[in-house]
Amino acid sequence: MHIIVGGKGGLKAEFIYQDEVDGKKSPIVEHAKERRAFKGDVAEAYYLPILGEDARVLVGLGKKKELTFDRIRRIFFELANLMYKNDETALTIDVSPFDQFDPQNLAEAVAEGLLQATYCFDRYKTDAKLRADMSVYYRTTPEKEESSKRGINHAATLIDGIFLARNLVNEPANVMTPANLARKAEQSLSRLNIDVQIYGREEIKELGMDAYLSVSCGSDHEPQLIVMTYNGGKPDGERIALVGKGLTYDSGGYSIKPTSSMITMHSDMSGAATVIGTMQTIARFGVKENVVGVVAACENLISGKAYKPGDIIGSMSGKTIEVVNTDAEGRLTLADAVYFATSEKGLNCDKVIDIATLTGACTVALGEEYTGALTNDDEFLSALIEGAKLSGERIWQMPADEDFGKRNESKRADLKNSGGRLGGMISAGLFVGEFVAEGKPWIHLDIAGTAYLEKAQGYLPEGATGIHVKALTMMLAKNL
Repeated sequence: MHIIVGGKGGLKAEFIYQDEVDGKKSPIVEHAKERRAFKGDVAEAYYLPILGEDARVLVGLGKKKELTFDRIRRIFFELANLMYKNDETALTIDVSPFDQFDPQNLAEAVAEGLLQATYCFDRYKTDAKLRADMSVYYRTTPEKEESSKRGINHAATLIDGIFLARNLVNEPANVMTPANLARKAEQSLSRLNIDVQIYGREEIKELGMDAYLSVSCGSDHEPQLIVMTYNGGKPDGERIALVGKGLTYDSGGYSIKPTSSMITMHSDMSGAATVIGTMQTIARFGVKENVVGVVAACENLISGKAYKPGDIIGSMSGKTIEVVNTDAEGRLTLADAVYFATSEKGLNCDKVIDIATLTGACTVALGEEYTGALTNDDEFLSALIEGAKLSGERIWQMPADEDFGKRNESKRADLKNSGGRLGGMISAGLFVGEFVAEGKPWIHLDIAGTAYLEKAQGYLPEGATGIHVKALTMMLAKNL
């Protein structure tokens, strides 16, 4: 899809607010009201494919006072889908009805909605058909053209990062092994002046990451610790770590999942994909921050070498862990990864955000609509939530009372790796928090519901969503 500021061609879109439908004197509005009960609801469309220059589509915007950037994304996503469905290849949009919005932010929301409609993961379909290329002519006043171009370019950069994350997650586990994930990270990021270091089993062992290694032991695929360093800030400035859960496949281990729950477990590295997509995006934006991405990639499988319920294992921090459930594996890999990211033995970053498809309990509590969050620093989390609001992503802060953490206490070791079903999302997150060095500012994001959808949700597709590439970028970029 090509979005061009200025020019015209093809189908012309006419936009109308719900409040204006009854009083609007326009041929297409009158036609729509006569043919069916057009109300002007959000993303409601009336398509009139008259041959020649009079071809029109009438698009509802809902109530003017209720229109938001996320609704704009949805409106233009649905409009682009209508275009594709009807084999239209050119569209002209005049954005004067949206003049209450900042022109750059408006153009970014419009472009993102249009570009979201271009995503499709069908590389394994032998009868897949390429969509026709589309040109969209974005018309605004001359003084707003340059800021509109910036907004469109920003949207394209964000979309590239989101689509990278989606593609990594949607690949099947026989393709997206730990080694292949590491290669993809290196291929995508090294050309952007991001230093990518990849550690194999022996180097991970030397670091003392026993919890991470324990999870990986059942697989023939070697674990890969992926460290991605972007230095956009001052040399002695603050460093923020993004730690993504990187289970490229999770069978549950000896606490084995049923088949129905295993089918989508290639998506258990969604946190890693979000980190990689975010690293690409901030580098392309030239964000003025120092950011380090960390992914402890591995598989959780069954073999004679696999770890077992009842085992007591070590960790890079020195804390011992009683394994009561081998399907609570993600928090073990994260324990070593966040300690590596924040401790003087590792990267010694100043702040850390971990992103993980960690618990079914989060999905039970918040569905596929909200990401659950825990933090030890409300100001830090507030900055991320503000970025999420700007980008149309939803995060809900959960309580982090110390009583929930008591569920992780073990009689046999320092901690156990599952606090049970009650409050499971919170106790799992607090387990990870136990390994943040020196109480440094920390955010835990449980994306179990939001990373991979059973069915499409607005402009988010079925399958991988690339969730929080936008929110993390918005938080880190601040003044995009």
